[in-house]
Amino acid sequence: MSTQACGYVLAIDQGTTSSRALVFDGAMAIVGVGQEEFPQHFPADGWVEHDAEDIWETTVRVCRAAIADAGIDAGAIAALGITNQRETTVVWDRETGRPIYNALVWQDRRTSSVCARLRSDGCEPIVTAKTGLLLDPYFSATKIAWLLDNVDGARAAAEAGKLACGTIDSFLLWRLTGGAQGHAPGAEGCQPVHATDATNASRTMLYDIERGRWDDELLSLFGVPSSLLPEVRDSNGDFGVTDPLLFGAAIPIRGVAGDQQAAALGQACFEPGMIKSTYGTGCFMLAHTGDKRLHSDSRLLSTIAARLDGVTTFALEGSIFMAGATVHWLRDGLRLIADASEADALARDADDTHHVYLVPAFTGLGAPYWDAEARGAIFGLTRATGAAELTRAALEAVCYQTRDLLDAMVADGVDVSRSKLRVDGGMVASDWTMQFLAEILDMPVDRPPVLETTALGAAWLAGSKAGLYPDRQAFAEMWRSETQFTPRRDEVWRDARLARWHDAIARTRSLC
Repeated sequence: MSTQACGYVLAIDQGTTSSRALVFDGAMAIVGVGQEEFPQHFPADGWVEHDAEDIWETTVRVCRAAIADAGIDAGAIAALGITNQRETTVVWDRETGRPIYNALVWQDRRTSSVCARLRSDGCEPIVTAKTGLLLDPYFSATKIAWLLDNVDGARAAAEAGKLACGTIDSFLLWRLTGGAQGHAPGAEGCQPVHATDATNASRTMLYDIERGRWDDELLSLFGVPSSLLPEVRDSNGDFGVTDPLLFGAAIPIRGVAGDQQAAALGQACFEPGMIKSTYGTGCFMLAHTGDKRLHSDSRLLSTIAARLDGVTTFALEGSIFMAGATVHWLRDGLRLIADASEADALARDADDTHHVYLVPAFTGLGAPYWDAEARGAIFGLTRATGAAELTRAALEAVCYQTRDLLDAMVADGVDVSRSKLRVDGGMVASDWTMQFLAEILDMPVDRPPVLETTALGAAWLAGSKAGLYPDRQAFAEMWRSETQFTPRRDEVWRDARLARWHDAIARTRSLC
């Protein structure tokens, strides 16, 4: 089939530091791209916010840019898919579409004390049993409650049904389908859609992942009115159509998934035991566990991998808060590099005899530690330590944390004896980092030819639902590795480095 006959798919990849849009042709090749960064806001220690209007405006602009870059009209686009930073929470006015406050980002730790109180009250087992998650400010529930309790009049307005809330996908859906600020709901024949998909719902700490519904006991525990919440649909569901005034045509929205689940779909990780790791702002490792939820004893998360055509599959997930964000800190905070791409060369130049360890707990430690109060530290500094050694330590830290996640998955029963790690995200362009990752994991690391697997996953959801792209089995058969990094170091080398890493972790946690 020709590209023209197949049409095109537009994928929105709304991330933590930038909004992106990509146009895929009928062969799932990228033919148009738009990307724009937006500001981050840090009003207090451990607080991380986004202006949701920045997210909306950049999303619209990058979609238009990607369509223009592809040299097509919006009428040629058969479907649109959305993938998004998960857990980040917005509450908005149903009438105006205007957010009542900045979006609280997944990295935000302001509700740590609330989570600690609930843990001390014995609530965590209830939360984990229903959601697969741990009581942590990372997730959406305590963020929603904070917004209702700290914005004047918000709780009363929510109780009166005047507000809506959701993760970023829900906010974008509302706006894309006609609920834009200054654009009355229902105008131009559009009816704003208040919905999400099962993968995003599973990250709110309010959704029973086995029963597939919002849970009344959890809503009561966190003080979240059910009237705020979106309808939960299949990841490859019908999410309405875009307002034709936005892009020049009404585009059907046929796929939504949280970024890490979308990346797993884009990597064709459809079978139990398959593992992928995405290196963006944070790092997220998912192991597919099939149609059975795997309960973790290692403080990993049980989550929904996807809900396709009504069938739910599950995954075990470990989350690292700081991956690419650590490289951004080298660039923006320390000014050791001018561009993230310089990190690879600097790491290669570092002195091998130095043993510098960076624990990037800038906003706490994620899995398997879940230490919200931990803060970053550097160990092993000498007068000879320079930019190259600090840069290498930053890249190595991401690999060490990935090994911690893998060890936790093995402890929970995931069989990795024949596994290869499929990787994606901006950091995997660094050959040095990927080779070190293979060494420290003692596992082959496969890098695909298309690194935009998160957007590809969203595009595949929408395109397959629209009948343009192959089904799951055929898509899996198409997957190829461009470069495989294989371990060459011995166990003595690996164990020595891991021992120093775990010593650094222990010292960091003891400071809190």
